[in-house]
Amino acid sequence: MVCIYVNYQILKCNKRVCISVLLARFDFTQGILERLDAGEIVIGDGGFVFALEKRGYVKAGPWTPEAAAEYPEAVRQLHREFLRAGSNVMQTFTFYASDDKLENRGHTQRFTGQQINEAACDLAREVANEGDALVAGGVSQTPSYLSCKSENDVKAIFKKQIDVFVKKNVDFLIAEYFEHVEEAEWAVQVLKTTGKPVAATLCIGPEGDLNKVSPGDCAVRLVKAGAQIVGVNCHFDPETCVKTVKMMKAGVEKAGLKAHYMTQPLAFHTPDCNCQGFIDLPEFPFSLEPRILTRWDMQKYAREAYNAGIHYIGGCCGFEPYHTRALAEELAPERGFLPAGSEKHGNWGSGLEMHTKPWVRARARRDYWEKLKPASGRPFCPSMAMPDGWGVTKGHADLMQQKEATSQEQLKALFNKETARC
Repeated sequence: MVCIYVNYQILKCNKRVCISVLLARFDFTQGILERLDAGEIVIGDGGFVFALEKRGYVKAGPWTPEAAAEYPEAVRQLHREFLRAGSNVMQTFTFYASDDKLENRGHTQRFTGQQINEAACDLAREVANEGDALVAGGVSQTPSYLSCKSENDVKAIFKKQIDVFVKKNVDFLIAEYFEHVEEAEWAVQVLKTTGKPVAATLCIGPEGDLNKVSPGDCAVRLVKAGAQIVGVNCHFDPETCVKTVKMMKAGVEKAGLKAHYMTQPLAFHTPDCNCQGFIDLPEFPFSLEPRILTRWDMQKYAREAYNAGIHYIGGCCGFEPYHTRALAEELAPERGFLPAGSEKHGNWGSGLEMHTKPWVRARARRDYWEKLKPASGRPFCPSMAMPDGWGVTKGHADLMQQKEATSQEQLKALFNKETARC
């Protein structure tokens, strides 16, 4: 394998010994629970929706994953980049791939939900087979739940997606990006019927879900519903997400239950967010770049997550492959190897030793990058923003969804409400 050869070069160990150690460490037949039970660190992948939007393959607004069927080469390439960066999980690009979301608010589709889900499974499996990676099929929150549809109606939507995941024999399932623990419970209950391992992540912070259910209580409910791995994803930065998972872990342990823990945060700093997370920031979604975390921020996140007892460590919106590589590099001492992508990246900037300019060569050291406070280059911009915080959730008229396109009258009402708030 390429990664074995790369590790031989980087670790400067005897090639034969290095290969035997790596092959002994990784049994490619092990599933997600076997790996976590054995104490392994699992590196997740990154934020496909944001990454592919920037590359021109996803439309901001609906954020739907038809690119899996429409532009498979783009999705395949991004999977490969995350694999090379160190990801152990190829998550199917099926975020918001439920039929009710695909046809929400006038969004016309050339592909059915089934076609998108099947294509996404095939791409994830193809790339996973190129390395030591598992395939995870994912479902997420639905417009039907926000519109107060029944439990049976919402569960039927999840069932339609998991039928594809079972057919394609993904390795495990993830219920991700849920703002309400109730809907996440429903998803977990459906996913458990497959007999496959189930992970569940909420897009919440320390304040809990949008009904103010605490992180600890949310985690207990998810474990009781059948999730073996629980945690958070999206909406908040790594520091906030690790803090939240610590609260979940404490709740589970207090209840006398057991689980594995995962976190897949944003790659954006969000110290000014309220309970709704980054979607309330005025910069969302097109001006978030000044908030992006550096690779060194990611190394700090990886270490803090691991020290907190979180062994499934990945990313969500804003995460690019170099961020994932930073996670893998920080935890290389515990994992025993580096990712293939480290072949082109010197540890803590050591590659700068070859730079032509002496002042840049002087930056080839860890303490320089750890102590640096990056400038934004924006002299008239604030360091933090005032989140919108409309305070609406499931059942509110503004959150009732529809198949028809948003009308001009509806938009005018929203514009007026926003103006009145300013």
